[in-house]
Amino acid sequence: MKRRQFLCSIVAAGSISLLGVARAAGESMTVYKDPNCGCCHAWAEAMKNAGFSVRAENVGDLNIIKERFAVPAEMQGCHTAIVAGYYLEGHVPVDAAKRLMAERPQIAGLAVAGMPEGSLGMGDDPKASYDVYAVNKDGSSILYQAVRPKT
Repeated sequence: MKRRQFLCSIVAAGSISLLGVARAAGESMTVYKDPNCGCCHAWAEAMKNAGFSVRAENVGDLNIIKERFAVPAEMQGCHTAIVAGYYLEGHVPVDAAKRLMAERPQIAGLAVAGMPEGSLGMGDDPKASYDVYAVNKDGSSILYQAVRPKT
């Protein structure tokens, strides 16, 4: 009987982790971007390929969008995406976005400041090294995920 309970708990734990991925699939995302930015388009396509339902909206002045969603200046990136009430600022990787959809923490969003070389949409280099921050509703931030080269 203990073996059966153990096996059932393993299956249940695996099912919970798959729920996060399934929850991200089909989630509607609006990407506010510069109409002439190729890396923003590449990032949006990667999110679409990951199962998000993506709508890109070209915007002449992205500062208006960043102000509307209260993205702190030091966290601003290339584009701003909105999904499930969160913002994804800049080149947030797919796995961080899916984790956010699975966990649904009490934050404003995730941010990758600037345009890190090798990040998603900026070359997708497995040797890239940059940080993803969780931005709280008061504008403070904490490290959410460290992206480091695969060794």
